[in-house]
Amino acid sequence: MVPRTPISPSGPTFSEIVFGTWRVLDEPATATPQHLLQRLHKCVELGITTIDTAEIYGLYKVEEFIGQALKLDGSLRKKLEIVTKCGIYVPCEFHPDRKTAFYNATAARIVKSAEKSLRLMGIEHIDLLLVHRPDWLTSADETAEGLNKLVKEGKILSAGVSNYNVHQFDLLNARMDKPLVTNQIEFHLLHTDPILDGTLDQCQAHDFNPMAWSPLAGGRLMDPANEAGERVRKACAAISEKYGHATVDQLAYAWIMAHPSAPLPVIGTNKIERLEAAAKATTIELEREDWYALWTAAKGHGIP
Repeated sequence: MVPRTPISPSGPTFSEIVFGTWRVLDEPATATPQHLLQRLHKCVELGITTIDTAEIYGLYKVEEFIGQALKLDGSLRKKLEIVTKCGIYVPCEFHPDRKTAFYNATAARIVKSAEKSLRLMGIEHIDLLLVHRPDWLTSADETAEGLNKLVKEGKILSAGVSNYNVHQFDLLNARMDKPLVTNQIEFHLLHTDPILDGTLDQCQAHDFNPMAWSPLAGGRLMDPANEAGERVRKACAAISEKYGHATVDQLAYAWIMAHPSAPLPVIGTNKIERLEAAAKATTIELEREDWYALWTAAKGHGIP
């Protein structure tokens, strides 16, 4: 079973692997509420109880799709923690009047988006609402006003952010009635900036677990044409037997989770076997030299 952890002193308890829904509508053969329900049941069976989605996923269609799956089994919602994100607005069939993509993290927009998410998913509260991207035209006071209102009304249990730098996080956090509980960031073997730019240090300073999106680098780790991915795969092959013949994806997840900030990988897959493999990754404790060997392979050079 995938272990569970409180992601911050004032935050929710989540599974250490998170099921991401960004791609749930990508494959027509599995893009039905019944297929998603099967995957959600499998997640619960494996201990992957935290589900990550976003208002914009599937061009604003995924939240409703999740709601359709949850409606098929009224008992499932109580077994899950639901994370969603708001703040990105792009031209789409629902808004043909939009000409340009933009961010909006005003109080009114955050509240409206959260209420829409609740309605589409057919749920009474959101366990964690994240501001998807920093909105450069909205003050921290304005954004905090919307998040604080939603927490106070019980529509969301906790608030956090996604893709914020350390200064943006601290500014917004200073305006919150209840501290932000996480920052969902891009972090994987082919994107290690959060180690050096202070992001993961900030997570430790505030004692919260970050969430790591795209832990397999958007598939680049598996792409034969990607040179860095090829180096990582060779490095994984060299240590695989030591870790029970672990696969590349398992070692990539274990590499992320080994950082002292204890990031929670957000995995995106429509395959049951990939869910099972991800769950096993939580049992892998990489030795220090092997962690650095994977870092070296990804970079193509040794440590400074």
